[in-house]
Amino acid sequence: MKKFGGQALFLDRSDINTDEIIPAKYLTENTKIALQPFVLEDLKLGGFDPARDLAGKKVIVSRANFGCGSSREHAVWVFEVNDINTVIAQSFARIFRQNMYNCGMLAIELPAADIDTLFSLGGEVEIEVDLAGGKIKARGEREAEFSFTLNEFDRKLVAAGGWLNYADQHY
Repeated sequence: MKKFGGQALFLDRSDINTDEIIPAKYLTENTKIALQPFVLEDLKLGGFDPARDLAGKKVIVSRANFGCGSSREHAVWVFEVNDINTVIAQSFARIFRQNMYNCGMLAIELPAADIDTLFSLGGEVEIEVDLAGGKIKARGEREAEFSFTLNEFDRKLVAAGGWLNYADQHY
């Protein structure tokens, strides 16, 4: 099974939409890899520079309603080709969250207080995810642990590596 977690990128804003994740002008690209350089290109967040800030990051931590906007798989694909395997937020747009699971990636919802704690850890934060146990360990200048839940089918999708792998294994 894929390992989830890694170094975290903190995007301190609610309502980050799919147009900010991957601008619509790139949706004509034929391959996922062609999307790679354009991840978060249109995200306006004070001091954020995707060319500088994304290097080595595997987890995004954000606020509420992450992935709102158009129901495009490209927003998940661009994270996949940039090696981002987990997004942690207070809430997600329904279709974005399901696209994450369908691609074998994690969309983890935590209460606002837990998100606040993650933002307060300080320094470079490393996040470990135990999918089977529903646990997150985060280490920065301080440490914290959290529990999360996924419904059983979504957990199986993620564990299988996404919908296509799950279907190959079960149908």
